[in-house]
Amino acid sequence: MAERKPIESWLTDMDGVLIHEGTPIPGADAFIKRLRESGKPFLVLTNNSIYTPRDLQARLHRMGLDVPVENIWTSALATAKFLDDQRPGGTAYVIGEAGLTTALHDIGYILTDHEPDYVVLGETRTYSFEAMTKAVRLINAGARFICTNPDETGPSTEGPLPATGAVAALITKATGKKPYFAGKPNPLMMRTGLNAIGAHSETSAMIGDRMDTDVLAGLEAGMQTFLVLTGLTSVADTERFPYRPTKTVDSIADLVDLV
Repeated sequence: MAERKPIESWLTDMDGVLIHEGTPIPGADAFIKRLRESGKPFLVLTNNSIYTPRDLQARLHRMGLDVPVENIWTSALATAKFLDDQRPGGTAYVIGEAGLTTALHDIGYILTDHEPDYVVLGETRTYSFEAMTKAVRLINAGARFICTNPDETGPSTEGPLPATGAVAALITKATGKKPYFAGKPNPLMMRTGLNAIGAHSETSAMIGDRMDTDVLAGLEAGMQTFLVLTGLTSVADTERFPYRPTKTVDSIADLVDLV
């Protein structure tokens, strides 16, 4: 088996790896500090499309994690990049928050409910039945269905919340049309992120807390993968999957010395 090349760039998930329910995970500050001091390219990723990178930078800063805006990559940005490559200057009907609408505005998309090229579904705190009905009718009329990520539930202090993937399933049931998911585990999100920082998959690593999104996306993008046990996955859970991470560690603190 060929020896792996040294890791020259890092991608890490945010929730469950660096933070958990609004508080930093021990070792996250040291990891980010070491990354910044090393000068190695890196990205903090999230499948959540609600927030803009600037919003996320401010939230992380309040927790003591200093991550520059240009080092934050969201499923909204990956979706916008995909649409810009597919149909530059197109139109979209969007269900989502500022993270998604801003990303689409920034690539020159027009947001409209009049014969849009795409219906784009992202995360939002208030899924409206009226908006979902409009999405169904637009897709039935020929709009292509795009979704920022397939996550069926999201975390909250009160418990799991229905998320983008669950609403996408509702729209699919009503239209018979499945969406194209731009976020993890689609390796497209990893590849566009790597391109954004000028990195190469064979010398990059992905850190995550989920086998079905983070590890799978990293694996399919050709990166080394590190699973941390501070999020949604236990060691026992990993045995259920037909693939494995390169290495499993207790937390992000165990990876500081690898940077």
